[in-house]
Amino acid sequence: MRTGTLKQILLITDGCSNHGDDPIAIAALAKEQGITVNVIGVMENDVIDESGMQEIEGIAMSGGGVSQVVYAQQLSQTVQMVTRKAMTQTLQGVINKELKQILGSSASVEELPPEKRGEVMEVVDELGETVDLEVLILVDTSASMKHKLPTVKEAMLDLSLSLNARMGENRFSVFVFPGKKKDVEKLLDWTPRLETLTSTFSKLSSGGITPTGPAIQEALTQFKKKRSLRSLLSRDDEQFFEESI
Repeated sequence: MRTGTLKQILLITDGCSNHGDDPIAIAALAKEQGITVNVIGVMENDVIDESGMQEIEGIAMSGGGVSQVVYAQQLSQTVQMVTRKAMTQTLQGVINKELKQILGSSASVEELPPEKRGEVMEVVDELGETVDLEVLILVDTSASMKHKLPTVKEAMLDLSLSLNARMGENRFSVFVFPGKKKDVEKLLDWTPRLETLTSTFSKLSSGGITPTGPAIQEALTQFKKKRSLRSLLSRDDEQFFEESI
């Protein structure tokens, strides 16, 4: 089975958006385009308020992804877990769609006999190691995130290292919001290595607004640009994967 490239947006934030379009609506648009939106809410000694929690969960739900709220010191482990879990969830969705075409509209992995379900999950695990992966990371650099940014940087480096053992190709891109001169700013163009972040991350400045909606919209624009330039996949393969989600 050819599954093309898995595409994820990983949003790292600690609060509510307060500028620009509704991020939950933009996340739904991402899902329609075959891009999963995952959200990690970062706490320190404080807590994320109820509206912030609702937004984090709402963005991930409408974006077909995974959400998790953690203390900053657990961030590295969580970034890896959320990325992996979202890959599995997306691949299961692709396989469920194939099963429905083969066995009928009610078929799904969960309804298979235990031994068959185990076989399917082995396929999902194998695909998780071999499929190509593109992760665009959106980092909230609003004022309240300033002291958490070193932890975010370490979490991204750990993510890069943890995924290096996969057979599939990994490509990462990093954007921050708000940027110095506009709502969203590119920090790192598509690369298989996140190590180059080390020097740039220390120079980040923090702002007061949290333009989460515009940040997700910019991520969609970047995926669209990359898709138009990409020659790694044939048009048919890519169309198959996007239709399968």
